[in-house]
Parts: sequence; structure tokens; C-alpha cells
Amino acid sequence: MFAHHRKRIRLLFAIADALLTALAFQLAYFARTRLTLERVFFLARHNYVLLIAFCAVVWVALGSTQRVYDYLDSAKPRRVLTNTLRQCLLGTALVILFQYLLRLDPPLSRSFLFLLFSFAFVLLAAFRWRSPRLIGAFQRGFGSPYHIVIVGAREKAASLARNLCEGSPFKIEVTDTLDEEECREELPKLLAKQIVDEVIFDVDSRKLPALEDVFLQCDEEGVRTRVAIDFFPHVNSEITLDRVGDAPLLTFSAAPLDDVRLLLKRFFDMALSAMALLALAPAFGLIALLIKATSPGPVIFRQARCGLNGRRFVMYKFRSMVADADRMKRDLEHLSEREVAFKLSRDPRVTGVGRWLRKFSIDEFPQLYNVLRGDMSIVGPRPPLPSEVERYERWQRRRLRMRPGLTCLWAVCGRDRIDFNTWMRLDISYIENWSLKLDWSIILKSIPHVLAGKGAH
Repeated sequence: MFAHHRKRIRLLFAIADALLTALAFQLAYFARTRLTLERVFFLARHNYVLLIAFCAVVWVALGSTQRVYDYLDSAKPRRVLTNTLRQCLLGTALVILFQYLLRLDPPLSRSFLFLLFSFAFVLLAAFRWRSPRLIGAFQRGFGSPYHIVIVGAREKAASLARNLCEGSPFKIEVTDTLDEEECREELPKLLAKQIVDEVIFDVDSRKLPALEDVFLQCDEEGVRTRVAIDFFPHVNSEITLDRVGDAPLLTFSAAPLDDVRLLLKRFFDMALSAMALLALAPAFGLIALLIKATSPGPVIFRQARCGLNGRRFVMYKFRSMVADADRMKRDLEHLSEREVAFKLSRDPRVTGVGRWLRKFSIDEFPQLYNVLRGDMSIVGPRPPLPSEVERYERWQRRRLRMRPGLTCLWAVCGRDRIDFNTWMRLDISYIENWSLKLDWSIILKSIPHVLAGKGAH
């Protein structure tokens, strides 16, 4: 499906979510006020308007951040129902939080909240269940056909035409197919006499320079053109076209490139790390006293690590080993349980207090300062030592393409119990599938693992 078609679909789904959520609120309110329960329930007019607007905005925002609208036209029913259920649960929870911020007196009744969740889930699920047919019916009934001319060899052009018509709920009409030779004479005539929304060139990449005059004709008339490309390397990167000044640049991005969502991730990191540092300040003092009282040496351990794209920074930890641990490491390297990253399950350098700190990841708390500074993130691959990076295989260096973090997929999949290559693959999987939703999921799963001390040595 074309990108501008998908934008229309996302907008349609967002509008539908807002309208259906508002309808669910009204149905829930109507039903609750008609129920003969012990407590009489009603809302003042201004609170009613504010809450219904809040629900509409929140449901759309949740659908957008969870990227629900990106696949509703083709998703499997189970996925649609699962994500709709999650969206409605989170939306209802935020409504509960919002009412306390508003200081509603009396607060919303539990029966109303249950009805709101139920109506919202049923209405959204029913709409999304039928959304592929609804979109197709909408376009066939109210949208004008999208007229396309394909330039290329007859067989390839016919195959592309079938894929376009079958792969989009929008009505597409292929006005004509032209080979490379006849397009110079026939295409200008088609543009003058018939409706042509865009021209797709499905030709050998070596013949593209010879068709420059045809591209210029389309450009002069304002006709959108596309090129079905056969010269791109087979990579898993996201492909975008950028422009710096007058220079067009084709971009292959192997890491997330959504500046808005990455900015939200950074704001979240700053807010959470700042609040955590303030809340844990008394605990930091107690831990510092324990470390100082049980072993000689500094309280904070500093070490150079590799961050985003290999940038070096100083990482901070509570010292959990003896003061000369780095010197002793050379004598223990032959015992390492991993080939690249040094690891001993029963490291003799760890102090008594340090073993307890490491078990519950308390020694990592000072890295919240690294997060606040921007060296690290709350969620991301763990920052490696420069000496480890030097020994990485080429595919393993891909994990450096995102800001390192306090926790990641490895933390909820066994932590120190998983082997090195699995650890690397989990980090790369995180980068390839990153979303704000995934970050929240990892954080929520990491908390019980850390509290239970699972998998840590």
C-alpha cells in the first residue's frame, strides 16, 4: 500500500477511535444513570465534557503510541483483540488517574468505569474486526479510483499491476502499461488526454538515466513518479530519502530513526532518572556507609564504557569488588565463562556486601546519573568495555547503534545465565523492534526479576 494511502487509513482509524470512544462514554453514562443502585451517579456538565474529551484524546494517543493503526487493515483477529483490550485497560486506568487529578467529588463509580471499559472494547473491537472490508467499501463507494501508468517490460508491468490492485483496499486502476521505448512518445499523450495520478517505472536500473527526459516531463506537469528499484542491497534497514541542500541522499537506517519517539524516550529517561535519584538519595547514603565499613577503597567505581555508536563515557557503579579488582582480573581471565565479556559466576574479587548489591542490581543505581546526563537510557543494550568491542564480530557491533541502558531483553530472559551470542542477538532484536511500548514492557518485566534477584551473579 502506498504511504499516502496508509496515512489516510491511520487518520481514519484515529477519527473512528475518537468517535467510538466518545460514544462508549455516553452509552456508559446513560446506562449507569439508569441503574437503580445504592449510590446515585451523575456528572456536572463541565466535568462530563472534560472527561469525554479526555477519553477521546487518550484512546487515540494510546492507539498511536502502540502503533495499532499501522496494521489494522491487515492484522489477524487475535492481534486486533489483544491490542484493543490493552488499549481499553490502559485508557480506563488513565481515566481513573485523571479523575483524582481533577479531584472529582464524588469520584467516578466503579460500575461506570466497568461500563466504559466494556462499551469501548466492544465498539472498537467490532469496528476493527470489520475494518478491512469497511475501508474497501468506503473507497469503492465514495473514493475516486487512483489512476496509474506503469512503464516497464510487459510481463513485469502486468505482475506489478496485479500486486497493486490486490494489495490495497483502495480502488486502483492501471490506465496503461508502456515499455521503455514507447513511453517517450505515448506517455505525454496519456498525460494530456487521460487522468493519471502517478507513473511507476519498473525498468532495469541501467536504463533509468536514458529516461531522464520522461521524468522531467512528469515533474513539469506535477505528476507523482515512483521507481520500482532492483539495485538496492538486500538489507534489513529502513530506507528513506533525505535532502541536504540540493543533494538528495538515500538513507539506509539499521537503528530507529523516529526523532519524535526517540525524543519522548529521552524525556522519559530524564524524568524517571531524576525522580529516582531524589527518591533513592537516603538509600545511597546507607549503601555508601556499608561499602566503606566493610572494605577499603572508594565507594563509587568508575569505568570507561562504549555508548551510542562507540562513544566512550565514564560509567558509575557502587563498588562491589575489592579495590585492586582490575589488577586481579589479569590472573583470572583464563577462567572466564564467556569468550568476549569476562564473567565468573563465583568471582573471588566480589566483597560480601558487593555480592548482595550485585544480586539485586543495586550496584547499578549510580548509573541513573549516566541516564540523566544522556550517556545511557533506562532501556537499552548494556554498555560494553572498549576491550570487549575490539573483539566483537561484525554483526555484534550493531548493538552499539542505540544508547546503552540499565535493562534490556537479556534482563528478562535469564540475565547472566544466557550465553554471549544469545545476549547479543537479544540486544539486536530489541533495536530492530524498538518502540515505546516495548520499553515499558521491559521495565515492567524487569522489576520482579530484579527484586527476586533472578539470574544475577
